[in-house]
This record gives sequence, C-alpha cells and structure tokens, in this order.
Amino acid sequence: MSIAKCIAQQLPHENIIYFADSLHAPYGEKSVDFIIKRVNLIAKQLIAKGVKAIVIACNTATVNAIEQLRAQVKIPIIGVEPAIKPAAKQSISKKVAILATQATSENKRFKTLIDLHHNGANVIIQPCPGLVEFIEQDKQNSQECNGLLKQYIEPLIMQGIDTLVLGCTHYPFVQKQISLIAGQQVNIIETAAPVTVQLSKKLAENEIEACKTQRGQCQFYSSLETKEQEKIFSKLWQEPLTLYALCP
Repeated sequence: MSIAKCIAQQLPHENIIYFADSLHAPYGEKSVDFIIKRVNLIAKQLIAKGVKAIVIACNTATVNAIEQLRAQVKIPIIGVEPAIKPAAKQSISKKVAILATQATSENKRFKTLIDLHHNGANVIIQPCPGLVEFIEQDKQNSQECNGLLKQYIEPLIMQGIDTLVLGCTHYPFVQKQISLIAGQQVNIIETAAPVTVQLSKKLAENEIEACKTQRGQCQFYSSLETKEQEKIFSKLWQEPLTLYALCP
C-alpha cells in the first residue's frame, strides 16, 4: 500500500490495480516455494486483467520470486529491494541496519546484494517477526507494537548505527514510531520513491505510458475481502475505498 500510494501520487495519469494477498500474509515466514507459487498465480490474474507492468511491492516476494517471474512474462516487472547501496554510501559511521522479514533476512539473493553494495559499511540484518501482523491488523499504534519495535531497534542504536533501512513495504506505516525510538541521529531510508522512479522509467522505455491528460483510477482487490479489511485499507490509503475480492 505504501508503494501504491507513492505511484498514485507521482504518476496520477496511470490506472492502478492493487492486489493484497491478505489471506496468506505475511510472506515473511512462508517457504520459498509457497511465495513463488503465490507470486505466479497473482501475476497470472493481473495479466488477465490487461496490466502493462507489474510492481512486486513486497521485499520478501521480490528477493524470492522476481527472477523466475521475469523469465516467464514479457511485460516489465519492477521489484522492491532494501536500499542497501544508498544507505551504505551515506552512512558516516559505516554502520547500517536493515529491518526485514524473516524470509528476506535468510534469502541468498538478499545477502548477495549486501555483499555487492555494502561499500565498506558494517550491515546488520534485523529480522522483525510479528511486526507485519500488527500492521495488517491495524494495531501499529498499540503499546505491544511499540514494544516490539523497541526490542528490535534499541540494540541497533547501542551498536552505533546511523542509517536504518526499512526492508519491508509494511514498515513505512510505523516509520513515525521507528523515528521516535531511533532518534534524530539515525537516517531512515525506505523504497517507495525509487521504485516509482524505476516504474516510470520502464513505462517510458517501453513506450506504454498513459496519456498524461487523463486522470488514473485505482482499483483495490484482496484475497481476504471483508468490511474490516476495507476499513484498514481505507485508513492506510487515507481516504475511503472499495475493496473487491480476488482469489487466485
């Protein structure tokens, strides 16, 4: 949702079909085979709806499934990966931490990215089990969620980090809480803006941009379509929306 919102703001002429696999979320503790199967099924459904590009707006799904999906389909596939390179480049203390899901933290492709782009910085991977669930359940402002964030972040501060990467697209929804815990001395980096830039670039390269005189529409789908989910989605989107069922 954080990625979709940035795309809608920066590319207002494009139509967006947003799908949340809420029935199976979070992906962070699922097997690689399960994640690949879900990504492929969802992509098939979206392509059937006529999409011209797909953004895999999930770090865990990207590191585990994007390469095999790109090999299967012809439309542009844009992934989301933790911003390791810019974080390592701007870190003064050369101590960087990445908040990630369990599946992302254990992924070989993710670890290879760190090896390639650490730029001499010490990169600490902090798995955050349980955090996505709080956000999915609209409990990101609860004391329990704040306690979990402190449990993950305070040890990183003690180790002297000055840059913190949000390695999951759910985490921007608790960025305010993270900032309060980490303090002003820690720079926080998330990925919505660079992903939107990459999407715009791919649309232009493939000459499939929408007419900029039109106003794009957003449609919202979920594998768990309930009134409670619709309420949570509307809150995260910051305006009322209608949620439809899609069950690939």
